[in-house]
Amino acid sequence: MKSLRAAAALLGVIATLAPLGTLSAQLPADEPGSVDRLNASPRHGEWVTIDAGGGDMVRAWVSYPERADPAPVVVVIQEIFGLTDWIRNVTDQLAADGFIAIAPDLLSGKGPGGGGSDTVDQQGATALVRALDQAEVTRRLRATAAYATALPAATDQVASIGFCWGGGQSFALAAGWTDLDAAVVFYGTSPTDQQLAGLRTPVLGLYGEDDARVNATIDAARNTIEVLGGRYEVEIYAGAGHGFLRQQDGRESANMRATEQAWPRALAFLRETIGS
Repeated sequence: MKSLRAAAALLGVIATLAPLGTLSAQLPADEPGSVDRLNASPRHGEWVTIDAGGGDMVRAWVSYPERADPAPVVVVIQEIFGLTDWIRNVTDQLAADGFIAIAPDLLSGKGPGGGGSDTVDQQGATALVRALDQAEVTRRLRATAAYATALPAATDQVASIGFCWGGGQSFALAAGWTDLDAAVVFYGTSPTDQQLAGLRTPVLGLYGEDDARVNATIDAARNTIEVLGGRYEVEIYAGAGHGFLRQQDGRESANMRATEQAWPRALAFLRETIGS
């Protein structure tokens, strides 16, 4: 029955796509096009501040879909580069696809003067992300989900989606939090066997073929989850590299081909697991 629902959801996504020539308008923009896409968006997006407990405040970008009924929530987890315009553009695209999407700045309070991602360059953000405490990251992600699902326009269904470092965080959140309804992992490393022991959340992993560092963690996770009776679906895209959704012009069109397949695949999974 689940496979039939998944197939129906995928067909629904495909049916809503415009002709191939305009497909790129229904995908997140690549990194160079992210600001222009944000500036052209008709949807409401805003910065909010979330109480993550113990006096910890997290800044987040939330984008709302244009719909008449309550929407499920997707928590968008940043790359190692912090909360960038590209991540906000992905958040806006998820809103275009019908979800309330919210991206917490996990560097909130970590930058110069107590700032966040916007106070450091890429190298600085990378260093700060590497120094984050895992328990704090998890607490902040859960607080973000709680904030968003409490919005009047939201349902109580929530998924995570993450990219690169954030992909690993999306998988880790699923492994440790049974209240999460679904998780999408874009080219993120898998949790350890011990961490996966508590996994109850369905996970979709989307990977580039030429990404051996990340892909080396797939089989062990798949085998462990299979033994546990869980759900971990894997798609590996030929010729694509790490970060293909952000670098769509890379690897002689392989990254773009991967993007054109992976984004509809992610939407079908989200619509099946948390609704649309």
